[in-house]
Amino acid sequence: MNVDDIKKIAVLGAGAMGHGIAMVALMAGYNVVLRDIKQEFVDKGVKAMQEEFDKFYVSKGKLTEEEVAKMMNEQLTTAVDMKDAASDIDFSIEAVPEIMKIKKEVFGDLDKYAPEHAILASNTSMMSITEIAKATNRPDKVVGMHWFNPPTRMQLIEVIKGEKTSEETMQVTYDLSKKLGKVPIRVEKDVTGFIVNRISAPANALLGALLDKGDVSPEAVDALLMSVGQPMGAYLLMDYVGLDISCETLKYCAETLSSDYEPSKVISDLISKGQLGMKTGKGIYDWSQGRPKIDESKSAEAAEKFDPMEPVAVQINEAVKLLEQDVVKNPDDIDTAVKLGLNMPMGPFDMLGMFEDLKGLLESLAKKYNKKIFEPTKTIKEGKLKELLESRRR
Repeated sequence: MNVDDIKKIAVLGAGAMGHGIAMVALMAGYNVVLRDIKQEFVDKGVKAMQEEFDKFYVSKGKLTEEEVAKMMNEQLTTAVDMKDAASDIDFSIEAVPEIMKIKKEVFGDLDKYAPEHAILASNTSMMSITEIAKATNRPDKVVGMHWFNPPTRMQLIEVIKGEKTSEETMQVTYDLSKKLGKVPIRVEKDVTGFIVNRISAPANALLGALLDKGDVSPEAVDALLMSVGQPMGAYLLMDYVGLDISCETLKYCAETLSSDYEPSKVISDLISKGQLGMKTGKGIYDWSQGRPKIDESKSAEAAEKFDPMEPVAVQINEAVKLLEQDVVKNPDDIDTAVKLGLNMPMGPFDMLGMFEDLKGLLESLAKKYNKKIFEPTKTIKEGKLKELLESRRR
């Protein structure tokens, strides 16, 4: 099978990610079936697609009303029954909640009805592709295809290889990502968090530990981060995304990687009170009057107790682990993934020159917060990072 054999794509899950992925596939010329477990969910997804086409494409002159109508009427079908959704597809993209039990049920059901040649992809942001594939009789055709939100505007797709994913499946998924107008990055080993979320996790753990320590206010830290060019402070961003989302990510890392990732007590307490950030009107900040304004004059307060390069240091450390473990072959792919996935101007390895003593900083962070995940990785300890990067870029 090659990418030109793909004519029809099933998108399983009509929520924000699912209907966004369906829009991208329609605009690339594919026939799409959008499936969810209830007709009301499907209808809501289709309505959201129409609204987004009107708001972001028709109103801006990128598409005409006639072009959108043609896609929605001629290329898009919908389904609730899995057999109806999967019987004649060539490729499927699962975008259901991040609960392993649900994902395995979906893949088991999908495997019964999809043609033998069909590739089954998961949009999971953290979970094991290998484990999901166990629910099927075609693990060689199960692959990770991690999109970023919103799918219509974010360029990155992480293409993840499970233990039994074939090279053909990887290549077809990679090529399809390109045909969909995206920038695919290969993830050669099935590890928690893949690239972007894996590299973000220790920085989030650090910010949580800093919050629990209580030496400096979240607003002061955000003011300092914004003063050095970060568009949104780290804690403000946590609130914006949802404290429950970052907490679930860290919980999964704690279960699969290290207990050092256990979520912050302060954030866990806020979640238990139903204070999840922007979506509930209150979290680390008060959002009841709209987006909180950060008092940037408070940056001096944080400067004495927090170095804005500390989160960068632990991200570089985690990126090196991915190279050491052959999760990613080329360090440039890591930089590209982080820049596109997090809307950052620079990737972790782009920022290496900003550190005089990366090893010493990581050792001090590990000691200060009593977290082994911050300890410098083997390559950094041995002073061989430059050598590693040069060898991988050849």
